[in-house]
Amino acid sequence: MLLGNPAPDFTLPASTGKKVKLSQFAGKKVVLFFYPQDMTPTCTAEACDFRDGIGRFRRNGAVVLGISPDPVKLHHKFAEQYELPYPLLSDEELHVCKLYDVWKLKKLYGREYMGVQRSTFLIDRDGLLAKEWRNIRIKGHVDAVLAAVKALG
Repeated sequence: MLLGNPAPDFTLPASTGKKVKLSQFAGKKVVLFFYPQDMTPTCTAEACDFRDGIGRFRRNGAVVLGISPDPVKLHHKFAEQYELPYPLLSDEELHVCKLYDVWKLKKLYGREYMGVQRSTFLIDRDGLLAKEWRNIRIKGHVDAVLAAVKALG
């Protein structure tokens, strides 16, 4: 995906019990983070970092959305357990993961498998891709995303 191009629109079921359509946030900045799996240590740390920064994102006009292939029922449990104040979207069919090119061949201890590459996308008020972070590390990531949100004005 090329920066400056329209972010691909989608509709997915959310942990809130509703469907979320990306285009419903027109006029707002959107932080879209893809993560591999609910309830795992690294994904929990990332989700909680976004939770802890939610006030700063909202004050800067940004909406935060998390996406993984987990089912809505597990998203609901994850969001409830860790008091996540933003929707977690379920992409069980991997349509959106593939649309954003985060469904990748991964390697762990010499074993290859397909999975979600931890990635974050920043979409501006006009629905254009403003910035992307791929294969990220958790430490300092939310601060970097927040700085990019602020830089958009």
